[in-house]
This record gives sequence, structure tokens and C-alpha cells, in this order.
Amino acid sequence: MCLCPGFGLSVPMIPPELYRSIVDVLPILCVDLVIEEDGQYLLVKRTKEPLKGRWWVPGGRVLKDEAIAEAARRKAREELGVEAQVTGVLGYYEDQYEENEFGLESGTHTVSIVVLVRLASMDIRLDAQSSAWKLADALPEGFKVRPFVQG
Repeated sequence: MCLCPGFGLSVPMIPPELYRSIVDVLPILCVDLVIEEDGQYLLVKRTKEPLKGRWWVPGGRVLKDEAIAEAARRKAREELGVEAQVTGVLGYYEDQYEENEFGLESGTHTVSIVVLVRLASMDIRLDAQSSAWKLADALPEGFKVRPFVQG
């Protein structure tokens, strides 16, 4: 277990070697946060692979036994340092990257549930996963949100 800085939230952490093995063979379920403020989108500059050095939406891995809305609120607290409210589900984003934080040849396969989020404030305090944040006129190029299939 790990305490999230400043929030006292207990989060189960996967040991690095186990997570490395998981990334090598399975897609990773994530939550991506679309945050719109005055007609612009909040983006963070990533410090880790995949997408290291690129502007992207905040988000990350969903933990076992964690609902999507809970994961979104946790990611906002961890990555942005603010409380958030999920206001909708936009669809999903799926991608495969050649890069990963472990240097594995298998790359990274992520499947993200994309949620619309409203922040309680813009008093953003980034964690180590991002080096900067900005408001942009558009979502990142390549961030293609797909609707869920209606059956």
C-alpha cells in the first residue's frame, strides 16, 4: 500500500517486477480525463513512457476493485492535486505504443475509458508524472475517442 501525497488515500501498488510482467503480456485498463475549462482542454506534459515528452490528457491505470469514476477522481488528486467530479463518459481510447517504462520489446497496449471531468479548482499541483500543464484549443492529435458499441 502507498499513501498518495497530501490526500492520505491508501492505494495498492503492484510491485514493479510484477507490473513489468503484466505490461509485457496484457493490455492495461486506464482512465483518461478530458477536462474542459473556458472552451480549452487541460493537457499535461508526460515525463514517462509511453508518450514521454508529449502533451496528453491526464489519466492512468485503473486499480483492482476500483470503479471508473473512483479511478478518475483518484487520478485527478494524484496527478493534478485537485478534487474532481466525473460529469460524463465520452467513450474509449485504445492504442499500442512501441515504448513502455520498462524498455520491453512488446511495447504497451492500453485501453482507456474516457471521462469528462470538472475540477473543483484550477490550483493545479502536478506530481512527478508530468513536467508542466497548459490549456489548449484542442485535444492532442491522435487522441481519438470512440463511442461504445450499442447492441
